[in-house]
Amino acid sequence: QVQLVESGGGLVQAGGSLRLSCAASGRTSSSYAMGWFHQAPGKEREFVATITATGIGPYYADSVKGRFTISRDNAKNTVYLQMNSLKPEDTAVYYCAAGSYLSDSKTYAYWGQGTQVTVSS
Repeated sequence: QVQLVESGGGLVQAGGSLRLSCAASGRTSSSYAMGWFHQAPGKEREFVATITATGIGPYYADSVKGRFTISRDNAKNTVYLQMNSLKPEDTAVYYCAAGSYLSDSKTYAYWGQGTQVTVSS
């Protein structure tokens, strides 16, 4: 079993930056590929980024490529999402997930509770 807790969300102006963290607990949490998703009001949950268990091969949605960076520190059992050049359309609840390296949310076994990111224009 893996527990995930996100933090770092908040309110930021367009063009600003935020760094989200996802702390994982569980004996084998560092062995899982991890991903970030977001969900805006009235919309389906969408893929943002994913990274392998060893931290190589990050993969991004086209909408965030060049602006967001996913990384992980397995010594701290934490995955990060650095978000730069934020846009109002990035406003959503951001979730981290464990267990897959795919963009399909149904392939992930574990989910955090989410953290709200609001970008004002």
